[in-house]
This record gives sequence, C-alpha cells and structure tokens, in this order.
Amino acid sequence: MAVNRMAAHRPAHPHHPHPHASPMPAPARKSATPRAERESTVDEIYERIYIAILEHRLQPGTKLGEERMADIFGVSRARIREVLARLAHEQIVELYPQRGAYIAKPTTEQARDVFEARRLIEPAVMKRLIDTLTPEKVNRLRQHNELEADAHRRNDKRAVIRLSGEFHTLAAELAGNSALARSMRELCMLTCLIIFLYDAPTAQSCRNDEHERIVDAVAKRDRAKVEQLMLDHLDHIEGSLQLDHSNGEADLEAIFKG
Repeated sequence: MAVNRMAAHRPAHPHHPHPHASPMPAPARKSATPRAERESTVDEIYERIYIAILEHRLQPGTKLGEERMADIFGVSRARIREVLARLAHEQIVELYPQRGAYIAKPTTEQARDVFEARRLIEPAVMKRLIDTLTPEKVNRLRQHNELEADAHRRNDKRAVIRLSGEFHTLAAELAGNSALARSMRELCMLTCLIIFLYDAPTAQSCRNDEHERIVDAVAKRDRAKVEQLMLDHLDHIEGSLQLDHSNGEADLEAIFKG
C-alpha cells in the first residue's frame, strides 16, 4: 500500500507527462481509505471491549449479540463479527453455533493453565527486559507504579484493576519481543476474567507494592530476585482466587455508552 500512496502523491514531470498517469492515483486513494477506516474501527471496538474486561465491567459469560453490539457502536454486524473473531482467536470470547458470542468463562483447569503459562513466560520477559534495560524503561515502569499508587489512594477500583493488568503487559512491551508481548496481553486478559469469575479481592490479588519491589529489582538488574518476586507475585494472585459462579447479566449499553 505504501507504494500506491507514493505513486498517488508523486507529481507528474512538467515536460513529459505520461498519458496514463492521471487516472492511476484515484483508485489507490479510494482503496486505501475505506480499508484504513475499517481497520481503525475494528481496533477501536476491540480496545473498548478489552478495557471493559480489564476494568471488570464485562463479566465472564456475558453475551455479545451481534445486532445489539452493532447498534451500540454504530457499525455493521459484519464489522462486529470481525471483532468477535479476533477475540475468539485470543480465547477471550467463545463462539457457539446458533447461540452467538459470549465472554469466556475459564474453568478452574483453564485458570491453572493460564498461571502455569505465566510462570514460564514472565521470568523470560523480565530477563529480556533486564538485558535490554535503559533508564527510560525504568522511568516508564516507575511512572506506572505511581499511577497504580494514585489509583489505590483514590480508591478507584476500576483503575486499580486495569493498571494492575497493564503493568505486566507494559513490562512485556518494554522487553521488546513482540511475540512475548502479544502472549502476555492475552494471558493478562484471561487472568482478568479469572479474577472476576473466581472473585479475587482487588486489594489482595495484585498489590501495587509487589509491583514496586519487582521494578526495584529490575532497576538493580538482579535477575534472580526479579524472577523470584514475579513467581511469588503470581502465586499470590492464584492463591487469592475463590470459586464464585455469579451469573448476572451485564448492561452493554451502560458499559459502552455510559
């Protein structure tokens, strides 16, 4: 697409205009714009759902009806299907023939699998982060810690939950491995659903002071301590889970329009 855009904006030579130069740019512009708009809209809807899950406003088992979602976001059902397919690929949404799409409800076995995966991946993430560490990366992590501390002081539960999950995805992004970052994003989303489903108290499941100790160890490039702190942190989150089969129905209009 980049080549087409360049061609579309390249001025014709003043002395040797090509007889076929003028009709070429218009189709390139026409094909690029709708696609860019489509991708932006799909990404925007995806992010809205992602944040709603991170903030525990969308609970496991909530039905995401195509027609209802299309009406809420003012887009076609086909576009909603794109978003749902993307979320289903990441195991955040479950698709059932003739029934529709539902926010995933991880079983206790799936919850254990998620934490097992995180225990394998996150030490590798932190090792790579330390190997590529810069003062700017340490500052980004400390700034995030400050946001978490402020959310705790204000007792902003939604912000606390969202920022707690985002700490782990931020660390993965700063580590610089896109595959690890993508895996961590999906695992953190599933963890949010698990915490919601099994009712882990926010103050106990992902404490800000544990994140601060992890960042302190990262800043000192203490690989062994960082790994142990992260594993203890994940054990703490998993250990706080309690079985809870709440099945209330979410108000989608209030979540996305409020």
